[in-house]
Amino acid sequence: MRHAITILATTVLLSACQNASPPAGRMPLPVERTPPGTPAAIQLAASIDAYKSLVAQQIMAANGEYTFSGRLPPMLPAIVVLDLSVGPDGELKSVHVHRSRDSEASAAALAAVRRVPAFFPPAGHLMRSHARTFDFSETFLFNDQYRFQLRSLSGPQ
Repeated sequence: MRHAITILATTVLLSACQNASPPAGRMPLPVERTPPGTPAAIQLAASIDAYKSLVAQQIMAANGEYTFSGRLPPMLPAIVVLDLSVGPDGELKSVHVHRSRDSEASAAALAAVRRVPAFFPPAGHLMRSHARTFDFSETFLFNDQYRFQLRSLSGPQ
């Protein structure tokens, strides 16, 4: 298990280094997602909160140049809540904006999720019986430069 976590961490760090900024005004092309069985699909979350944290870590790793760290500003210029649906194997099935008042921030949040190059962790063990997807939300907190933190990973404001 420790070896799998090391492989996962190395893969995430290397993939974060390979992302290039898209040209201004253009959305990045869809990224081909890695199938199940890769290191990103090995770790199982013990709870919904743990699962959201793993997903948030993958999103942050794939979007290094679009994120900020440290304390949240007292006033956030944009907050976007996305609804995500993943299959039992961690494949992203759908993502859409649940709540936002800023179309630029909404587009940035959607693009950030789609930039993740691998499947998310398997979610089948967290799904209700007879459910086809595991559905959850993530909140993107934007600063003045339209860089974001994810609520699942951020500290107090």
